[in-house]
Amino acid sequence: MLACVALAVSLVGCGAFKGDTSDLKSITLTVALINGQPPSSQSGFVNLQGNGGTIQLLATGEYTGGTTKDITHVATYNVVVDPQHNMDAFNNTLLPPCAPPSCPNPTEPPYTSGTVEYSPTGLLTAVEPATCTWVDVEPLDGTGKPQNPSWFYTGDYVVTVTFQGITSNPIYVPIASSAGNQFYGGQENNPSGYCDSGSY
Repeated sequence: MLACVALAVSLVGCGAFKGDTSDLKSITLTVALINGQPPSSQSGFVNLQGNGGTIQLLATGEYTGGTTKDITHVATYNVVVDPQHNMDAFNNTLLPPCAPPSCPNPTEPPYTSGTVEYSPTGLLTAVEPATCTWVDVEPLDGTGKPQNPSWFYTGDYVVTVTFQGITSNPIYVPIASSAGNQFYGGQENNPSGYCDSGSY
């Protein structure tokens, strides 16, 4: 009888019963803070704004038992340049991201990696070389004044996390750590050099 009890306890400890919370089912990646402030809303992309600006990510694991757990500090972060949108507003290819303490790399230009630094705790930081991946595609009006801005990003970084063989949803991170391009499509359409401002 004691052997049966010991066996049952052992099986529970190993997660043998269906619905045990040790069975990770999925991971949801969201944004907890943008420059130290909670975001007003969540979407598929978040702007990394200002040189030295930060985005704190939040990774939440969903388990088969119906519970959730914060796995931000144990998940592995994967950050890459978006292969479909890999240019900044000045037609430069985005640099690969980097991790501390070697970020940017080298410490002086010309850099081989930089712009986005990511830590093991899910903190993204805008570092050198600063850049802008937003362009205003709306041309000036007939009098040379800006019309209603229409912003699109030309490049971004894609962030996912993995834990116990499960990969999260992606988050797309455009960059606004420098002034924007005043010209787009061969004409001046952003005379003040805004980067995803929308306000002249």
